[in-house]
Amino acid sequence: MNPWHDVTPGIELPSEFVSVVEIPMGSSVKYELDKKTGLLKLDRILYSAVFYPANYGFIPQTFAEDDDPLDVLVLCQEPVAPLTLVRSRAIGLMTMLDGGKPDHKILAVATDDPEYNSFTDASELPIHRLSMLRRFFQDYKQLEDKAVQVDEIQSAETSFPIIEDALKRYDIKRRHGFH
Repeated sequence: MNPWHDVTPGIELPSEFVSVVEIPMGSSVKYELDKKTGLLKLDRILYSAVFYPANYGFIPQTFAEDDDPLDVLVLCQEPVAPLTLVRSRAIGLMTMLDGGKPDHKILAVATDDPEYNSFTDASELPIHRLSMLRRFFQDYKQLEDKAVQVDEIQSAETSFPIIEDALKRYDIKRRHGFH
């Protein structure tokens, strides 16, 4: 079973979906889905003294502009084990430029977490939480001598067309083959 191809992303798309966690909140280890096998592989240990500020993963059956599944940051109280499926709701969008390509990150909450499941838009979160999310992505590649640009976090509604496009792009790739 490959979590990218064989997990159904949900029926209430684009606002609610299943997320597959790759990296638990608090980790300095960057795991990445091996697209062929569906297993997780160690991409690297982060070069900076930083840790993931949210559970990080992807929405299954999506294909983003960076040729990977669409990234998602899932806010909840606890670190979630890698390859766990989490029912999620989009509350925002953070876009970075990484190597000249747009790299969208859907900001979501775990709908089964009572501390976060009432949030429907990123603007409802404490400003400091949003600053921490942006700052992590601005800093985490600095010691690798790689620069990234991180835009302001946008509303939940701005994430919906990004999710829909990634779902459509995946359908096209699946029909014509992933190369």
